[in-house]
Formats: sequence, structure tokens, C-alpha cells
Amino acid sequence: MRFKDKVVLITGASRGLGKAMAEGFAEEGAKIIVSSRKLDACEAVAASIKSRGGDAIAIDAHLGSTEKIDILLTKVYSQVSKVDILINNAGINLGMASLSDTTVAMFDKMISVNLRGPWYLSSRIAPKMGDSGGGCIINILSIAAMISPPNMGLYAATKAALASLTEVMAQEWSSLNIRVNALAPGSYRSEMTNSAIESIEGYEQSLIDAALIPRIADSKEILNPVFYLATEAYTTGTTLVADGGVLAKR
Repeated sequence: MRFKDKVVLITGASRGLGKAMAEGFAEEGAKIIVSSRKLDACEAVAASIKSRGGDAIAIDAHLGSTEKIDILLTKVYSQVSKVDILINNAGINLGMASLSDTTVAMFDKMISVNLRGPWYLSSRIAPKMGDSGGGCIINILSIAAMISPPNMGLYAATKAALASLTEVMAQEWSSLNIRVNALAPGSYRSEMTNSAIESIEGYEQSLIDAALIPRIADSKEILNPVFYLATEAYTTGTTLVADGGVLAKR
């Protein structure tokens, strides 16, 4: 119960890694705010957590809209007095496309969700977090931020930018007793990964071959690095990599 009495807000928490984190933190005693675009999906995760004795509430929000983020914050602080841990997990990749095939609409949407959303939500929540004694913010990146794979250039760029933003957040909010770090996972089972595997021949094997641990991780295997960053660790302004050895193998 290492997170007993902690309140954890997780975006993109209705499926994949976000859902695994919501369930994992709940098992460790935290109160979970489950957030994603679809309220019914959030409610399903919250209900599942509560059925196993955990504590969770569901609040929908679209991270690509600053107006929806404002509404999210109003709802959050009407139901809880503080947020101890914010995990910016929501993100999108609108397909495996070359830069020449990427449209302006795709660019704008990915920037708004993957970069502007985490910045806006974090920057509005940080002062409140500081007023309640501090806390931590974790930005979920991708190993793509470091290896910039072809046909994922825009997605990789948004995640690389978020890594840079993580360092600035850590510097600016250290006086508020807020630690800010990022996690860059390698390949793990999710709707996004499964969709790419189904649509691209040989993609699954390429992910397996790229790692020193020759398999695709389960989303629950990413929990331990997240837990470390969420504890009172002497760590801030850094990106922790959990990639199965992809960087080491390159």
C-alpha cells in the first residue's frame, strides 16, 4: 500500500497502459481519477477498480481541448482536495505515415493531444499541487522520442518535445516541491501497437528483433518504472527508459 492516501490523476486511463496504471496504483492504495475522452469507458475502469475494493472516480476529458481540460480540473477539485500524482499518459499516433503524407490536420491534432495537452494540464495543476505540499508529474513518452523511426516522424517529434518540456517543468516547479520526470517505454501490448501489427506486415517481428529482451512487453510490466518515479525518489528532470534493451542494441 505504498500510495495509500495519495490521489492519482491519469489521462488516457480507459485502456492499455493507462488502464494498467490505474489498476496498479489502486492496488497500492491510491484514489484514482480515471480520465479519457469517453465517459463510459472511464466508468467501466472505475467500476472494475471499486469492485476489487479500490477507490476510483471517472471524469471524461479531451486532452486536445484546453476548454475540456479546464472543465476536467473544475470537476476534479470539486471531488477531491488535492492531486498528489499526475500522469500525462494520453497520446495519439494517427497512423504510420511519411512526413510527405502527413497532413496539416494530422499535425495539429497530434501536437494538441501529445504536447499542448500535457503542458496545459500540468501548468494549471502545478500551482494547486504546490499549495497542497507538492507531488509529482510523470509524462509518458515513447522510445520513438530517442530513435526517431521513419514513418513515425511526427509522433516521435511530439514525444521528443515532451521530453524537453519535462526538464523545463522540473526546473520551474522544483520550488513547489514537485518532481517531474518522464518514462519512455519500448514496445508493449496496447490498442495502438496491436493496430500497427495488424496493418503492417512484419511489424511485430521487427519490434521483437529490435530488443535485447526479444518480446513485446505486457503493459503491466511498465508499472514498476512508473511506481519508482511516483515514489519520493531523489529523481527529477529525467527520462527513465524501459525499452527491453532497444537503445543498447542499436
